[in-house]
Formats: sequence, C-alpha cells, structure tokens
Amino acid sequence: MPSLRDVIAVLDGLYDPRWADDWDAVGTVVGDPSAEVSSILFAVDPVQAVVDEAVGLGAQLVVTHHPLFLKGTTSVAATTPKGRVVHTLISHGIGLHTCHTNADCAPRGVSECMASTLGLTDLRPLEVDLDPPMDKWVVFVPRDDADRVVAAMHEAGAGSMGDYDRAQFQSPGRGSFRPLEGADPAIGSIGEVEWVDEVRVELVADQSIREEVRSAMLATHPYEEVAYDLWPLAARPSERGSGRIGRLREPMTLGAFAEHVRGCLPAHAGATRVAGDLERTIETVAVCGGSGDFLLGTADAAGADAYVTSDLRHHPVSEHLERAGACAVIDVPHWAAEWTWLPTVAAAVREELGDTVKTHVSTIGTDPWSRTLS
Repeated sequence: MPSLRDVIAVLDGLYDPRWADDWDAVGTVVGDPSAEVSSILFAVDPVQAVVDEAVGLGAQLVVTHHPLFLKGTTSVAATTPKGRVVHTLISHGIGLHTCHTNADCAPRGVSECMASTLGLTDLRPLEVDLDPPMDKWVVFVPRDDADRVVAAMHEAGAGSMGDYDRAQFQSPGRGSFRPLEGADPAIGSIGEVEWVDEVRVELVADQSIREEVRSAMLATHPYEEVAYDLWPLAARPSERGSGRIGRLREPMTLGAFAEHVRGCLPAHAGATRVAGDLERTIETVAVCGGSGDFLLGTADAAGADAYVTSDLRHHPVSEHLERAGACAVIDVPHWAAEWTWLPTVAAAVREELGDTVKTHVSTIGTDPWSRTLS
C-alpha cells in the first residue's frame, strides 16, 4: 500500500509545485507523509461536505483544486468552518493535498481537461509558460581530470535535459599559461609557458543551481585559476501555459455552442451567460478554467471565435464587445468548469499506483450558487 509521501510524489510529478503562481498555496495541508493511503477522494473545494464524504468513503486522502488556506491564518479552532475541516480530517486520519495553479497550467491540467470535455482538438496553451532559465557551462580541464570534474558537476545537477541526465559534450585541444610569482601551479613552473592537453567540457544546468554547479566544478578542478565560461540561455517555451485554444470538430452557431457547453459540464444551479451574436459561427475556441478574465484580450488576439471561462465582470466584457470583430464570450460556473479535471487526475494517479489505491471523484456540487432565477 502506498504512503501519503508516495501519492504526493505522483501528484508532484504531474503538477510540479514549482509551476504554481507565487501568490498561491499548494501542497500538503494536513497529513503524515508516512501514513498509508488506500483510498483517495478528488474534489474541487475543501469544504465540510467534501470532508464528510471522504469520512463516509473511508478515504485517507482528499485532493482538492482549491486551497483551504490561500492566505495566512492564526487559528484552526473548530469554531471556524476551515478549522472544523482541519479537525475532521485529523480526527479521522485523512490527509489534504492541494494542486491549484500548478494544475491549471499543466498538460492534463484544468484548462486542458475543460477543453477536452468541450470536444476541442489541436489543443495548445493560450498563453505559453516558459521553462525555467538555463545556464550553459564551458569548462577547460586537463584531459586526465575531465571525467572527474564532469562527474562532480553532474552530481550537483548539471547535464539534465528533459527526460535525460548526465549530458555533456567534450572536445580536445591544447591550452597554455605562464605561472607568475606568487602562483602555486598544479602543472608547470614559475615564469615558464606551459602547454597542456586539455578538454573543453560543455554542459547545461538550471540557473537555480548555478552556485552549486560552480562550487562542485571549482572544488574538483586541479587548477588554481580555472578557465570557464558561463552563458545564461534564453528561456524556451514549454508545454504548459494559461488556458487552452483549439478547434471544434464541426462548426456551429454561438447559440448552439452555448447549449453544447452547458450540456458538457456537470449539472449545476448556476447560470451559463452568453455575450455575442447567437448566429455567429464558432469554430476556434479558447477556454480557461476558473477566473479567466485576464486572458480575454489574449483569446481575442489569438483568433478565437469564442472564449469560455468563469467569473467575468460586466465592464470588461462590455468594453470587449465594443471592439470590432471581438470574440464571443461564454461565462460558466467556476466549480463546473474546474470539476472537469477531477476524472483525469484520478485516472492519472491510478495509472501510476495501479490497484494499490481506490480513487473517487466527489459527487457533491460545491458551487455556492444554489439557484438561478430567470
């Protein structure tokens, strides 16, 4: 049976916490990493009804999209709703883990699942995230010492590229130097020009470990003064990003597409709001799970015929529609849009852990709106 630590390792592999926005609060909120986990409940919101559902299922872990504590707190007393959630979890031995903006941007993440649920194809991020910046290291080493220096740099984390590690390139050459008074050369004599068979070693490494790589290289290099180059590389686009854009298999009118959207999402009591000419033809569609008003202009500039998201405000949409040729807008309930991710993350965890765990997708609608009047 896997431990909570094992399950979190799977989730972090799918939705790396480093991908989360800096204002976010992701990760484990409650739980002992060594505790065994045989049953997991996936939900959008960490509210009391969901926790009670987990208790009834006998689950040892709840994985939610929304954080329990997005801002700091000074109390988890059971006299508050959030404190009562914490007390219920701990008293029943249930952990709580959150994948929020790190799951929004990722492949098999919230926006991608929403787009797939709506039947979009040829998906790509609407606003592409960049991979973490890299350094290129070029180090000149005596031939007999090159493998030792490279091994130390590898141990520090250099040479990792995607699904590969221990990458390097070596090319032979000759280097010269003349030790001056006060030098303590490993090779050669004071005042004499020394020629050495050397190797030019090239590696890449994340900029975040720059000093670890530098220290490892300097500690193992035989020279008193080391010749090396360090080049910051331009960041590269990744497979991650905010929102998604794709195409419908068959074009349809905005009116028909709005009905299609409502029918694809889980049942809810909220409103599906439509802005635009209902007879307009819709083929290219942009989506963003959750509050997506920050991508309204991006969706328009990307050539979307319609943009589907949640929590849109009156004035931004009104101003948007005043522009000639502006894309149509469909506003759907926040909970319903993000719920589409739950079956996918549950399946992904099962793929990794097999039949060692049972996974459950919460059947409780936690949208705060209980009725729409028309």
